[in-house]
Amino acid sequence: MGIKVEFNPDLALRDISEYKAGRRKLEECVPEKLEAGKEYAFLKSGQRLYYLSDSKFWGEGQIPFMKTQGNEKLSRPIASIKIVEATHFLENGEVCTKGKYLVKKVFDESDTQIHFEACKIIE
Repeated sequence: MGIKVEFNPDLALRDISEYKAGRRKLEECVPEKLEAGKEYAFLKSGQRLYYLSDSKFWGEGQIPFMKTQGNEKLSRPIASIKIVEATHFLENGEVCTKGKYLVKKVFDESDTQIHFEACKIIE
């Protein structure tokens, strides 16, 4: 028997419209106004592992932040973030991961520039 764990090289949350329609919790969605330098809470189902680091080599732990439609349908990165806290817990018998992320830089959605190469931020 094994332990089901998912390694995530990014953070992908739902569009805020899912919260407004009552289908998702606020922490499961991209904030309406995403601001650099601000910390936000997130919530994901399942036991997920995120990259936490202060290493200068990997952009001080920065990872892509994207919107998801579910089933691994992801947008291009909308921001560069740093996960600052991740905790696993049980909610109604389901394993979940909650935490906090710090927005380092917000990308313009019309921007076609490449901001990440694999897991490394391109400054």
